Parts: sequence; C-alpha cells; structure tokens
Amino acid sequence: MVEGAASGETAVSERIDCDICVIGAGSAGLLVAAGAAQLGAPTVLIERAHMGGDCLNFGCVPSKALLAAGKAAANARRAGRFGVAATSSVDFARVNQHVHDVIAAIAPQDSVARFTGLGVRVIQAQARFTGPTEVQAGGIAIRARRVVVATGSSPLVPPVPGLDRVPYFTNETVFANRERPGHLLVLGGGPIGLEMAQAHRNLGSEVTVLEMLRCLPKDDPELTPYVTRRLQHDGIRLLEQAKVVRVDGGNGAIDVTVEREGRTETVSGTHLLVAAGRRANVQDLNLEAAGIAYTPKGIEVDARLRTSNRKVFAIGDVAGGLQFTHLAGYHGGIVIRNALFRLPAKADHRFVPWVTYTDPELAHVGQTEAEAKARHGRIQVLRWPFAENDRAQAEREVEGAIKVVLDGRSRILGCGIAGPHAGELILPWVLALNQGLKLGAMAGAIVPYPTFSEVSKRVAGSYFTPKLFTERMRTIVRFLARFG
Repeated sequence: MVEGAASGETAVSERIDCDICVIGAGSAGLLVAAGAAQLGAPTVLIERAHMGGDCLNFGCVPSKALLAAGKAAANARRAGRFGVAATSSVDFARVNQHVHDVIAAIAPQDSVARFTGLGVRVIQAQARFTGPTEVQAGGIAIRARRVVVATGSSPLVPPVPGLDRVPYFTNETVFANRERPGHLLVLGGGPIGLEMAQAHRNLGSEVTVLEMLRCLPKDDPELTPYVTRRLQHDGIRLLEQAKVVRVDGGNGAIDVTVEREGRTETVSGTHLLVAAGRRANVQDLNLEAAGIAYTPKGIEVDARLRTSNRKVFAIGDVAGGLQFTHLAGYHGGIVIRNALFRLPAKADHRFVPWVTYTDPELAHVGQTEAEAKARHGRIQVLRWPFAENDRAQAEREVEGAIKVVLDGRSRILGCGIAGPHAGELILPWVLALNQGLKLGAMAGAIVPYPTFSEVSKRVAGSYFTPKLFTERMRTIVRFLARFG
C-alpha cells in the first residue's frame, strides 16, 4: 500500500530497516558500504548521480588520464634531448576517448552490480532526512541505526559579473569536451587549475591562468616556483594577483577583465574553465530534520566524525577541511570502527599528504617551514636538489628539490618535494611522521641505486654529515688507530 506524502515529497512505497545507511557513493561512502556489508551489517547505499562520485567521474581519474596524455605529447616533443627524433600529433577526440576508457576500466569496482553482490541495497535517488535516523529516497523510507553522510563537494562558481551569461567548463564538464580549445582561460591557480592548464597546453592549446592570490597558495613558496617556472617555460601565461572583475562574450570568444598591479587588463580566449575551489554538498538533504549542524563550508563534526546528531556521521569533502580522496577513504575506516565496532576512534589530520600532479609534481606532508616556525620557534631545514641525483640526471629530470623541516630536537615535522615522482617519493615521510620515526631511520636505510628515492636518504644524511666529519671525530679515529 502506498502511503500519502507531504507536498513535494515522493510517496513511500517501501520501508527498510538497516544498521548502516550511507548517503553518497563516492570514495568515502563506498568504503563504508563495502566494509559494513562484508562485516555482516545490513547496509543501504544511496546515490543520486554517478557511482564512484567525483573522483572516478570528474576528478582524480579523468584528470590524471588527461595529464598522462599531455605528458606523452610533451615527452615526444622533448625526445631530442636524448638524441631521439620523435613527432607529436594530437588527436583530441582520441585523447578524450582515452580518458573515458580509463574511467570505464575502473567503474566496475564502484558499480551497482558489485555492491549489490556484496549485499548492499543500492538506491539511485536523492536522499532526504525525515528524522534523526530516518531517510527517504526514491519513495523508499529507510530507518537506520547509524547514518553516514558522504555526499562530497561540487565546483564553486564565484559571483563574477557576467559569468552566468557565458559558457564555461568546470571539472564536471571539461572531460566531456572532445575538441581542443584554441585558447583556454583558467580561473584559479590551485591544483585543479594548474593540472588542467598544463594538460591542455601539452595537448596544443594556448593557456592563460588567472589567480587572485599566488598560484598553489597552500604549498611551500620555496617549492612552488619549480612548478610555475615549468608552466611558464612551456608557454602558459600565469597572471597572479589578478582580481577578476567581469566576464563577457559567448561561444568561442570570451573576455575576462582583471585588475592587476593597479591596472585593468582584458584577456581573451576561446574557452573558459572555472577552477576556483569547491563547496560541500549539503543542499537538498534536509539536515535540519535530523538536527545536524552545518554551514556552507560543510557539516560540523567532532574528532570521531560524528555530527551534532551523534548517530549520524559526516565524512570526506562534506565534512569540510582537506578535500582529498585518500582522506575520504581514511574517514571511512574511522566510521567503520566507531559505528560497527563501537570503538572511540578519532581522526588524526596532522599527517595527511597532498600532491599536485603537474610536471614536476609537488607533494607535501606535515608542517611547512612557515608553520613550523610559528609553532616551534627554533627549527632546522634540510634541502637536497634533484640535480645531485644520478637517476634524475640519467632521465634529464633535474629540476626540483626535497625539503625536510625539523624541530630543535631534530624530530621530523614535515617534508615537501618538488620534482619527478614527488607523489610517490613522499610516502616514506608520511610513514616516518605517522610512526614517529627518527631521521636516522631514513638516513640508515639501504636504498636501491640509481633511483629517485635516494633523495630522501641523501637529505636525511645531510643532517649527520657535518656532525661526523669534524676535527673531534678525526681525533678519535687517529687515537683508535694506535691500537692496530
């Protein structure tokens, strides 16, 4: 029997009781749903749009696939440095097909079929709270012991005059484009903006980046120039400290007017990409009905990722803070321990790494030099350039450096790397910080030669070298030599 519904709500055709109801099938929600179902908890997963969420469909996966295509084209053009003759011819439609082939290869892991096979009840509809632990979606009413909100985030479109009257891309639409932009204008010099700027430049587009502050403002200003110099060398125009005041034009002819260095300037291009940040997906959930406190920045949570309604958790981008897929997955594990095992597990965000996947890459974990100075006063900074790494020389990838920040007692506080494979090279420093390892552990490790990973051993060893090769140590060695 179908019950009557309030105005604007779908009539209830089915009722379900479960242990865990997850709203959102992105990285965080999928991890919780899979874990809960495999642990035997009756689980419902609700997704209003695409299984796999932003990361699979519009974020991490397609952006890295596009970057890989761009890098292949750039490597072909630069092959002459190895004495190899090569040409680069870009078929942008085939590049787009490559991007979607990558998505399709990964999609089965996040599919309705897979999760149904795990025992999860998947509902593809908009979810809406109707009570503290009651949710309605697509005419189905769900009552759960615990609810997990993992609805992610969406592109933030700034209130720039005229922007609502011109066509523009966001990360949710740019990967559907099958024609190479003649001149791409990018609003925003953060990781998304610069990654897409470099990918399109490598694939043959002219590119201009417009950034209100400085590019990559959350990263160490000593390391970011390795990225920005490469972008400029490759022909990307970077306009920093540029306030966008107006957007005009239409298809194929877009003008962006900016104020910069006390002057007004208009930049013209054929296409526009808005990469000005993200906003939490808190709308349309009727959070008030569940007594859940939130702001436009996200749902408020405690250290255990519980909302103001202690039976509802919020994880991933929607909880505010750092917005990374790997952090969303980590949040999922915290919720599993809290909701199913009733353990008071708390999220620790001190050592969350992040990477900008430009070429060169830029990776970071822990405290930057500025943060460390503000917190600890006396610090020490170690540096080692990729130019002194033999593998980097062999591959002609010598631009970059590793930088390690220590406190006054030589404890590791943070690490930043700008250079080839920085996203891979940051892992041992993440481990060192998480496990409280001393710098000597990194210096004493046997590292295969020749590898890029030697930069970590060398920078750690640079701390001990001045202490070893001293007059005092030479005196000790001469003294010991007397005994045969």
